[in-house]
Amino acid sequence: MVRPAVVLAVLLFGLSGVPPVAQPQWHRETPPLSTPWTDAVSPTNALPEYPRPQLTRDAWQNLNGVWEFEPAHTVEPPFGRQLREQILVPYPVESSLSGIMRHETRMWYRRTFDIPESWRSRRTVLHFQAVDHDATVYVNGHEVTHHTGGYDSFTADITDALTTGPQELVVGVTDPTGNGQPLGKQRAPGAGVFYTPSSGIWQTVWLEPVAPVHITRVDTTSNPATGEVTLTVQGADGTPFRVTASDHGHVVAQAEGTAGHPLTFTVGHPHLWSPDDPFLYDLRVTLSTGDTVGSYFGLRSIAVENHRLLLNGKPFVQLGPLDQGFWPDGLYTAPTDAALEFDLQQEKALGFTMVRKHLKVEPDRWYYHADRLGLLVWQDMPAMPENVTPTPQARANFETELHHVIDQHRSFPSIVTWVPFNEGWGDFDVARVADEIAAWDPTRLVDAESGVNCCRSQPDTGHGDLLDDHTYPGPGTPPPDPVRATVDGEYGGLGLRVRGHEFDPSGSFAYELEPDSAALTRRYVELQQQLATVVRRGLSAAVYTQLTDVEKEVNGFLTYDRRVRKLDFAVARRANLAVRSAAR
Repeated sequence: MVRPAVVLAVLLFGLSGVPPVAQPQWHRETPPLSTPWTDAVSPTNALPEYPRPQLTRDAWQNLNGVWEFEPAHTVEPPFGRQLREQILVPYPVESSLSGIMRHETRMWYRRTFDIPESWRSRRTVLHFQAVDHDATVYVNGHEVTHHTGGYDSFTADITDALTTGPQELVVGVTDPTGNGQPLGKQRAPGAGVFYTPSSGIWQTVWLEPVAPVHITRVDTTSNPATGEVTLTVQGADGTPFRVTASDHGHVVAQAEGTAGHPLTFTVGHPHLWSPDDPFLYDLRVTLSTGDTVGSYFGLRSIAVENHRLLLNGKPFVQLGPLDQGFWPDGLYTAPTDAALEFDLQQEKALGFTMVRKHLKVEPDRWYYHADRLGLLVWQDMPAMPENVTPTPQARANFETELHHVIDQHRSFPSIVTWVPFNEGWGDFDVARVADEIAAWDPTRLVDAESGVNCCRSQPDTGHGDLLDDHTYPGPGTPPPDPVRATVDGEYGGLGLRVRGHEFDPSGSFAYELEPDSAALTRRYVELQQQLATVVRRGLSAAVYTQLTDVEKEVNGFLTYDRRVRKLDFAVARRANLAVRSAAR
């Protein structure tokens, strides 16, 4: 895999030929808390990893690094002139790692890049993994795409806008952090269970050369009982292709099909994927036109039967934490890929089998790590504001983005449940939306409303696959349902303040505060013993609040800076494994 150096956007001369004015160099601001990875971040290594593990090509160019930046005071794009500040992409504007560390509602980004000569015979595609919230992209003065939505990726074929010499890239972003948009937990700082916003570019920006006819996505589903894998190649409809599946270099299946049409092939002696054995097959797809991509898949199924959750046809208790995905230095963006993986490693160390990704969509590499490590994922859709009735336009935008998120994450075996709504925050047409998701992706479960017993939730519609209870500290004891599995979508929230590792010492809170680590450990064990009793009575899954402290919340297994384990992990692991044993 090619690992090209990140090109810095410090321009010696503007495109107009006029020398630019002197500009302060980028420097990192001081975060409220530093993580073990804060000091590892620099302009030359801002998330350099290949960003799309489910669809790989050898040739690509990372555009992360130092860009020019300034607030947008006019609607005219700043073509051909140097901007006043520098920002480290892809860290949110409000984060310390960006070098800006303040909120802006409207902003401009600018940089230049070069196209390798070897790419000139192919099409050049520009990728944005995520920009919050509304982005307009210009290359050499030409608008190449406009996108609305902070959590789905988007691309633009920029070939026709390219010139000779350095190419100018300008991005205008608007993020009101409200106004009916999906925003998850983003709010003004100091708002209790809500956290500092993350505006602007917050995931990797990159380029790749492709053939005129090329693959844009490879969707895979599987039947572990038969070893059958169904694959659909997207983006080159009608083009013949050949697929090869392999196990550490050993070919286990080959087949030929036509892009845009499902192809089913069989893997002999199938090796199933599960949290206890997260086995992945390699995949290679080649179009008749020559375009070749790499991917992978896992053989696994998820279902509800007799009120129980089944994994690969067998009852399997799903136990894990609520995972917010916030960082004190990068906010929405983990400082490094090692940091991104670290949280999942801690969940595995605690003996968990599942994680609920709460009101946020992560970079693709997070799901790749979950696939490799073996964690089932309940994927929330980021909620709209909780106290606002969404307008018809807001509802339409929400469903469009939700559909994009589902499409872009179809092939990650770790994702087993979609959660469109949480505790009534901005919810609407719950039954219809749940049914639509089931139609869009019949291979996964739907949790129509997490915490249907709680807060602002509409009355239970009976739709979806799960009856989801939120009780603090709990655990909850939801009544049996005639069809659905019963789950505790949130419980726990036991807290401990750790001096020197609090985001806001005067405002720290939890659902139940403990005096020290030993007391927190004892209380956690008590909760898990109670949970084991509820599991024996039929509860299928439980989500503990939460993996880490987040800003004012101090109810994590780890402090917000990931530097301190707040309770005894070995004891907690034994308690979690006992819950799994109770289910069996």
